[in-house]
Amino acid sequence: MKNSEIDVSTITVGLVQMACSPEADKNLTSAIESICAAAKKGAQIICLPELFLTQYFCQTEDTQNFSLAEPLPGPTSETLSKLAKELEIVLVVPLFEKRTQG
Repeated sequence: MKNSEIDVSTITVGLVQMACSPEADKNLTSAIESICAAAKKGAQIICLPELFLTQYFCQTEDTQNFSLAEPLPGPTSETLSKLAKELEIVLVVPLFEKRTQG
């Protein structure tokens, strides 16, 4: 659906629910498949689960998990930005953002 064809009186939101594994690549592949499926069904805004690249680890603060953080822009945000542009959708992508020291 092209932007000029979007019915502005109705917006369709897709919510992705997925089981996450410890392997980020598998989780990203699963997310991309779900995004494409939701877009094909007409979703214009698609929301991914919190910290979808990993199993959820935020019950307690553990500095060992800091290595899971990604810079923004970074590999995942770049990949999903390109996909959103290609599909002409809005993606909500909750990533664990790497922060600078200080």
